[in-house]
Amino acid sequence: MFRSVAVLLFAVSLSASCVAQSPLEQIWKKTQTATLSNDKITAGLKEAIKVSTTKAVASTGRPDGFLKNEAIKILLPERLRKASTTLRLLGAGQQLDQLEVGMNRAAEQATPEAKQIFLNALTRMTFEDARGILKGGDTAATEYFKNASTEQLTAAFAPIVHRSLENVGVVQQYRQVLRNPAIATVAQSQRFDLDQYVVGKTLDGLFFVLGEEERKIRKDPAAQTTKILRDVFGSLPRSGK
Repeated sequence: MFRSVAVLLFAVSLSASCVAQSPLEQIWKKTQTATLSNDKITAGLKEAIKVSTTKAVASTGRPDGFLKNEAIKILLPERLRKASTTLRLLGAGQQLDQLEVGMNRAAEQATPEAKQIFLNALTRMTFEDARGILKGGDTAATEYFKNASTEQLTAAFAPIVHRSLENVGVVQQYRQVLRNPAIATVAQSQRFDLDQYVVGKTLDGLFFVLGEEERKIRKDPAAQTTKILRDVFGSLPRSGK
């Protein structure tokens, strides 16, 4: 009787252990049993990041990469959105539309600079970084890049965004819109940096797309386009929906 109870308790314990482990933790455990070497795991993660960042930059850093993607399209600043109905009734609709297009064009021109910055961050990735990413969530690599490169990306994007906004006349359009009596009082009572706004939204959009690409590589066999990606991420259990 005691032996039966002991066996039952062992089975329950084993089952609970399996449930508690995430799919990524299970794959990490495999590295410890030499199914996948530490070097291969790190190489696979770096390959995944290289693929996902390349796709994210290519997707966003082209004409309409921001403007026609509703998930990341840069909208008018909040105070203009609130006053947009009134402004359009007063004949400023075309200016508002041009302003929105110009902001998105600036983002599209800045984003290609991210590729080399991402690759530089990748060379600094340690084995412990790779381990943390592997054991993290579906966008752990994206979060790593946010922490490792946001400051550098901001510095790189700022002058490009500024030049782009100046070249397409966005700054002048913005100033002209703010002169409209309908929002003059609001405009004077708030400090607002259009360059900073566009740079921030550009980063948000880029990291959003990067996260989506990372999810695909982790979960979709069709996105695992190289052997090392299939070896590493193909071993992860796939959830249903």
